[in-house]
Amino acid sequence: MAVAIERYRFTVDQYHQMAEVGIFSPECRVELIDGEIFEMAPVGPWHSGVVNRLTHRFVTALGDRVVVHVQNPVGLDPRSEPQPDVMLLRARADFYGTAHPGPEHALLLVEVADTSLAHDRGRKLPLYARAGVAEVWIVNRDADAVEVYRSPSREGYREQDRRRRGEEIAPAAFPDIRFSVGDILG
Repeated sequence: MAVAIERYRFTVDQYHQMAEVGIFSPECRVELIDGEIFEMAPVGPWHSGVVNRLTHRFVTALGDRVVVHVQNPVGLDPRSEPQPDVMLLRARADFYGTAHPGPEHALLLVEVADTSLAHDRGRKLPLYARAGVAEVWIVNRDADAVEVYRSPSREGYREQDRRRRGEEIAPAAFPDIRFSVGDILG
């Protein structure tokens, strides 16, 4: 007789408890997606350069209008706490020091994909849409472009665009702040 093997899906609280008791070593880079714990890809020089450029551009252009949240968690639902590369969050006096932000705080979420494109598009993007994250950019190294996703729904993002070198891009929340795609890609 065949036995059905079920996956065990963790909650965010269980995930935090595992971290607190030392199940994950300090150098372990993991995130919780739909109740499953995934190891995050190592960060190479191109990836960190893109994150550094975006962080610098966002801080310089937007100053106190936002909190620039870099490689930190966002609580999406009781079973998901991914760590996007960069987020623009609604400005808040405590800088989210009392609780992780949720999707309602996110003005823009950015994933930098050099080796993680399938995971970012296949697992994380639908999760962001279901949670209602207003806008997501995927900086796609292979395509040498920035993918823009807007208008979230339970089925995915209704608006999708791809911006290439030579073009500009602006967060929907700040259409007056334009960035060169080539500058983002490096």
